[in-house]
Amino acid sequence: MTSQEHRLTDAYLVGLTLTEALKADQSLCTALRTLEGLFDSLNDGYPEWHPAPHSFEGMVRLLLYRELTGESYRSLAQYPELAVVFDLEKIPDESVLSRTWRNRFDEATREFVTTAAHYVIKEVHDRDISAPEVRPKAEIVDDEQEAADPVEDKSFSQEEIIQTTRLARDHAFGHFDSGRASNASYEDTQFFELQTFMGMVHCGTAQGATRFQYRHGEEYSPHGDTHLRAVKQFDPEELVNGFNETTDRLLSVIASEASFRRPVTAAIDITTIPYYGEVEGMPMVSGTKDRDGRAFKFATLSIIGQNIPLVLAVEPVRESSEWDENPSNQIHRTVRRLVRRAKEQVPIETVLCDREFDSIQVFQTLSNLDVNYLIPKRVSSSERDVLEQMEGDDQEVAVESASIHVESGSHPMRLLYVPSTSGEGTAVFATNLRVGPEEAETFCQRYSRRWQIESEYKSIKGDFLAKTSSKDYRIRLFYFVFAVLLYNIWRLTDFLLKASVGGEMDYAPVITAGECVELVASSLIPHD
Repeated sequence: MTSQEHRLTDAYLVGLTLTEALKADQSLCTALRTLEGLFDSLNDGYPEWHPAPHSFEGMVRLLLYRELTGESYRSLAQYPELAVVFDLEKIPDESVLSRTWRNRFDEATREFVTTAAHYVIKEVHDRDISAPEVRPKAEIVDDEQEAADPVEDKSFSQEEIIQTTRLARDHAFGHFDSGRASNASYEDTQFFELQTFMGMVHCGTAQGATRFQYRHGEEYSPHGDTHLRAVKQFDPEELVNGFNETTDRLLSVIASEASFRRPVTAAIDITTIPYYGEVEGMPMVSGTKDRDGRAFKFATLSIIGQNIPLVLAVEPVRESSEWDENPSNQIHRTVRRLVRRAKEQVPIETVLCDREFDSIQVFQTLSNLDVNYLIPKRVSSSERDVLEQMEGDDQEVAVESASIHVESGSHPMRLLYVPSTSGEGTAVFATNLRVGPEEAETFCQRYSRRWQIESEYKSIKGDFLAKTSSKDYRIRLFYFVFAVLLYNIWRLTDFLLKASVGGEMDYAPVITAGECVELVASSLIPHD
């Protein structure tokens, strides 16, 4: 779920909560005052040092009231008692309210307020709920078109999507076991369900558990602290092994597809999850490129190209930092573990990595694993000499032969000098394939497929990863691995839907991440 979808989900939850309160004969002011935990996705447009005397959340509630009632900025001043209702020192004057709406509230917050309020207004009048403070529906409805319905994909019924999502789900969670006692109050599945919901609404454990209990009842769902204790029971090594077994199970669902009987192109990369706490005694926290940044790091190997884009392997990254005694990071060992795991599941033809993997040990590791590679090179003095020679000879493309000799073996390689796709200068790539000058530029265009892994990370962290500020690495690893699993379920569901109607197996999904994860959350509930 994107941040925009997350905010709109919260907006509709606000609308639903207010509607239910009005149906129960609560006053509008009481209903607004008692809203809890539904404004966390909004951002205060004023920095902390800004002298604004009014709380951001109080102003959100007040302007929600204004949108619900249709009161003008000026008329709100006639109701000083609203200051107490919304925890404000006083009701702001007309100019402050106007500046708040235009400047302090960004477009997302204004959309949040409008969406929540208009939902309530329509429900009140459509369902004949007694709420005299709420403005007439005619004031918010366009006479020509009440609402623009989104264009629906007619290829799949809602039932088909639900059934396919459940099929994908059924293959995903069986290999994870917390090892807790069989008479525990909650089954592991209930923790998976809560974790899915937290990823869906992109919130933290305490807030997610509260909101989930609001939906399903306190008896059904565990509390936040219970959830965290259960997560800590998952051994990190067993968690990664469970991911590998689950991925193999997911791939077995589509093993008959011809595209997976052929060698695939894979991409390896490292993603970061920012960390802002103390680093003393935190060996799994690493520095980042901006020097002052700190983060947990995870390496992944993913299928890219026209195949179903699944993450085949996950590997925690443990680097040497000034606050720990870790040995220097041997990135080629991370690459070896990722490729070995992935090759147990699919044949791999070519691996694409970014410049961070420019290392003779990485080159030899991939050669030893009998896979091809295409990796951009950092420009050193020897490459700079070639570039100067190319410029003098007015060449756009060149191929240089080289060889790798390290303790683990040796192999011939090529350095390919081709026009940069950015339109400026020349890019340099390393490969172990025999590529001539006449085919070098076309061959290097394969590297453009690597953008898919960046899109993948954006979706994993933006649509499926629950928030946490925990220092406990077991929690951090569980949250990331679970987010990757949800991403894989989404992609598998999309693949199965396309296959059911003979659709083209291209990269673009036909079901959104938000739709998929919501269905997974709902279908995880055990059936009687």
